[in-house]
Amino acid sequence: MLCTRCLHAEAAPEGVLCAGCATPAGFAIPPAGVTPRIPLRSPIGLGRATAVLLGLAAAVDVFALGADFLMYDVTGDLAVGDTGAAVLDRADLADKLTAAAGSAQVLVLLACAVVFVIWLWRVRRNAEVFAPDGHHRARAWVIAGWVVPIANLWYPRRVVVDIWDASSTGDKPGGHALINVWWALWLLTNTIGRFLYTAFDAADTSQEIHDSMTQVMFADGVDLVAALVAVALVLRLTRMQDEKARQGPAVPVAV
Repeated sequence: MLCTRCLHAEAAPEGVLCAGCATPAGFAIPPAGVTPRIPLRSPIGLGRATAVLLGLAAAVDVFALGADFLMYDVTGDLAVGDTGAAVLDRADLADKLTAAAGSAQVLVLLACAVVFVIWLWRVRRNAEVFAPDGHHRARAWVIAGWVVPIANLWYPRRVVVDIWDASSTGDKPGGHALINVWWALWLLTNTIGRFLYTAFDAADTSQEIHDSMTQVMFADGVDLVAALVAVALVLRLTRMQDEKARQGPAVPVAV
């Protein structure tokens, strides 16, 4: 019989795993000359890279919050008429830091998006080995779900839920609380967050900028929490798949 994990090599006699999958590494390399159907591939490296980038995004958000507070403080001074040299110097520094933070946030977001989707594709392929019939959406929605209007409001969550359920090692899938918090924060930062930034972009006077900075700080704070929750999600799902691969699938025992 075929190995029940990798689906491309013969299982050992009186066993359900091939020699490669039975090793502690957990993920088998296809034998030479064999074309696997959907071989398991370790998500650990991609998971760690994704977590590091998300951690970098969180660090950039902390930097942005510092720049936000400086801008809030100095525009408050300017709004009450304090135009001394020291205040103007702080205002110039606040402008530079705010611009740098905004650019860094965009660049890190793009990098995170690319690596996150690559990681998500990897864990989805593995999940199809664990549970071939356990997915509500075709694999193409791993990418399309983020860009198709309307569908991007819930398709990515559905994809992750299916992967989570397929990767669970117990008799029943674990709860989806972490996924729900991650998705709620993602929607919040990409809808309300963008709206809050527009007040800062439209501000002209020192008082208007000062007032808008509270909204910007809130938006950056949500981004920070969203990034940290995403780290937790990536690490947890990566660990689940590694444990699932090492454990091997449950199979009926012949009597």
